[in-house]
Amino acid sequence: MLQVSKRIPQGQGLASVLLKRAATVELDWDVRQKSRFDATDSQGRQLGIFLPRGTVVRGGDVLVAEDGSFVKVVAAPQPVLVITPCSEHGSPFDLVRAAYHLGNRHVPIELKPDHLKIEPDHVLADMLRAMHLIVNEAAQPFEPESGAYGDGGGAAHGHGHSHTHHEHTHEDHHGHVHGPGCGHDHGHSH
Repeated sequence: MLQVSKRIPQGQGLASVLLKRAATVELDWDVRQKSRFDATDSQGRQLGIFLPRGTVVRGGDVLVAEDGSFVKVVAAPQPVLVITPCSEHGSPFDLVRAAYHLGNRHVPIELKPDHLKIEPDHVLADMLRAMHLIVNEAAQPFEPESGAYGDGGGAAHGHGHSHTHHEHTHEDHHGHVHGPGCGHDHGHSH
């Protein structure tokens, strides 16, 4: 087994010819957020990855093996929920609201200008649909935000405040409340 203990974020500083020749390893988000794991690269080599605790590997990063060879990381397609605004009943601002509510639940989320991505969760999918968003299942690479406190990407953060969670109700642009006990059908399906 070839040991890997160094990561070069996005291959910074490496010549493009070296990156083109590098072996690749395709990893999903669940594996890439671990600092110790085994993998097999595109050349069939068994890799033992031992990175500093809290390290998150991103698609495009380059791993350096103990023999000096490079292995480029590819974010593997995986099951995700793709969230887009409903053009009939909502607006692109609904994505901002959705990101806010998902963030309150500490859900890993990938933010794009025209959509959001999260890992599959039927409860969250139902919540998002109730907010007039379109939620579709897909198999795509997943690169969630790393967080406001650095490149931790899911690592514990060490600042001193508590996180509390409250039930929220949601008021739409017509002035009525959506949430538990709303009492009416919204008349559309996604």
